[in-house]
Amino acid sequence: MIDPIKIVAIGGTTRPNSSSEKALRIAARAAQHSGAQVCFITGSDLILPIYETQSSDRDERAIRLVQQVRGADGLLISSPGYHGGMSGLIKNAIDYLEDLSDDARPYLHGRAVGCIASAYGWQASVTTLHQLRQVTHALRGWPTPMGGAINSQVTQFDESGQSTDVAAISNLELIGTQVVEFARAFRQPTPLS
Repeated sequence: MIDPIKIVAIGGTTRPNSSSEKALRIAARAAQHSGAQVCFITGSDLILPIYETQSSDRDERAIRLVQQVRGADGLLISSPGYHGGMSGLIKNAIDYLEDLSDDARPYLHGRAVGCIASAYGWQASVTTLHQLRQVTHALRGWPTPMGGAINSQVTQFDESGQSTDVAAISNLELIGTQVVEFARAFRQPTPLS
């Protein structure tokens, strides 16, 4: 029996139910509907000590983050756009992935990463999305072909996390599906020529 696909969904802000977390949850639901198990690291789970290169001491939330990513087949990362880039909260969490540098699968090697950015305006959402994709490349991950730039002036979520912006919802669902599709394809044995 093949183990289920495991996806780690990282994102949001310290404010519960932020637009970046709601967007993340829509993509994650699509991943679940595609058969994946999803672990969420959001909100207060992201309040980590500043990543220190000189110390290997880690608090329990940082250990959980690294362990979950270590066992993951793919990730979904959603950041708010703060002043034209990803939030410090999300960047700090990503910095902890340096702890995977000596693994057999270093960093995000062989993992698809669905990137989502939510900001008040197109410029900030697009530049934040670009930054998430750059960081994914730097960590040897594979950004999904579809990325999500959510302009919260245009796309608004209700209390339950739903939106009437059909195009945005469709894009977020496609991101979640693509992460799972890539993870499945990566697990397939490569035929010998």
